[in-house]
Amino acid sequence: MQLTRYTDYGIRILMYLAVQPERESLFRIAEVTEVFSLSANHVAKIIHQMGKLGYIQTIRGKSGGFKLAKKPSEINVGSLVRQLEHSLSPVNCDQPACRFTPACNLKGVLAKAVSAYLAVLDEYTLADIVSNKAELVRTLPDLSIAVFDVG
Repeated sequence: MQLTRYTDYGIRILMYLAVQPERESLFRIAEVTEVFSLSANHVAKIIHQMGKLGYIQTIRGKSGGFKLAKKPSEINVGSLVRQLEHSLSPVNCDQPACRFTPACNLKGVLAKAVSAYLAVLDEYTLADIVSNKAELVRTLPDLSIAVFDVG
C-alpha cells in the first residue's frame, strides 16, 4: 500500500513542526513550501484540513501562521493516516468491472493486509518518528530556519 502524496506531505509537515518544539514564532506556509519544494496551494489545503482535524492550530492575520495543536506523543500515526487518506482500499473492483468480483478471495486477503498495515502504524506516534530529532534537524536547510524564525 502506498500513501497518497497528500498524506505523505501532511506527515512531513507535522514532522517539521515537531522537530522544532522550542521555536517561539509561528510557522508559515511559505516556509514549508520552500523547505519541501511543494506548491503553496497544496500546503495550504493540507494545513487547513489538519487544522480542522485538530493536529495544527492556525492563527489568522498579519502575524498569523500555524503550530502543532497537540504534543507529538499525542498524535497517532495510524489515526492520522486514516483521517488524511481518501480511501484505504487497495483495489477498486468496479473500475473496470472485474468478472471475478462475485467469487473473489483477493478482496479479503487485501483487506487483511490493509488491517495489518494500519495496525503497525497504530503502534507509533509522531514523537516516535521524530525521536532522532537531531539527525532530522541537520537535514533541514539552515537558511530556511534562520530566515523564517523571525517573529
